[in-house]
Amino acid sequence: MTEAERRIIAAQGYVELGLYEEARVELSPLPAEMHGRVDVIEITLLCLMGATKWAEALALATRLCAQEPMEPGGFIHAAFCLHELGRTEEAVDVLSRGPATLRAKPVYYYNMGCYHACLGNLEKSLAYLQRAFEMDGELRQHAKKDRDLDCLRAQLESHHA
Repeated sequence: MTEAERRIIAAQGYVELGLYEEARVELSPLPAEMHGRVDVIEITLLCLMGATKWAEALALATRLCAQEPMEPGGFIHAAFCLHELGRTEEAVDVLSRGPATLRAKPVYYYNMGCYHACLGNLEKSLAYLQRAFEMDGELRQHAKKDRDLDCLRAQLESHHA
């Protein structure tokens, strides 16, 4: 294993532990050309998101979408960054235009449900959330604490959406 590979693996581990600054320290000595690798971009993106640096994270997520247009991750991250920047309509647009592979991810439906709730499209939101919960029942627990869904709290609790 090369020193660069070791650093990338260590950075991934730090991200999984929520230690974003430590992850960035591991990546910083990598040669410039390695910072263009998809795995390094993803780690850096997650670090920026963890540090709530939404505009910087959005720039990397957009780059990831361009480099891997058939992979859902960049689109999910780009949409989340847009939402955090208060650009929720754009977040919905990014997910809507993303690759078909997005529709296999429960987080796609969950995030669409959250974004539509924030935009006041409550029926559409509930439909997306129902699909997300069917695909991954654990998301129901997450929804109970998600501030984006405060406007639907009563419906989610009474109907077990």
